[in-house]
Amino acid sequence: MSIKVLMIDDDPAMTELIALLLRSHGLEVVACNDSGQSVEMVKRENPDVILLDLMMPGQDGWEVCKAIRSFSRVPIAILSAIDDPAVIASALDAGADDYLVKPTPGGVLVAHINNLARRHIAEKQNALIRHTGPLISPSIFLL
Repeated sequence: MSIKVLMIDDDPAMTELIALLLRSHGLEVVACNDSGQSVEMVKRENPDVILLDLMMPGQDGWEVCKAIRSFSRVPIAILSAIDDPAVIASALDAGADDYLVKPTPGGVLVAHINNLARRHIAEKQNALIRHTGPLISPSIFLL
């Protein structure tokens, strides 16, 4: 199963470049260059991980992050050129799970995405088991 990454960044050149990198590592990538459409795209695409820029016209990354958190626990990694501890803390407080400063080495970005996706997929599987019960009934061991 391929990891699906949704990139939300107003710079099409940035999303194209990162998409090429991520696809070369076997990841599925969908991009949104309009923050106003990003929340609907999250609902429609159901990604495993979101890469989100902070500085965008219209809705900024903090607003988008809070809006996504109102309905989803999908991991959000901020990918921003801003390297300020106060901004990083603010983004994490808004609901982001990770924060990476541009430019981020490709291998580091992929490792962070894989880590976030692993946790998210495990959470979804655990939630499914809690909801539907175990696949094997414990009573079969009483034979």
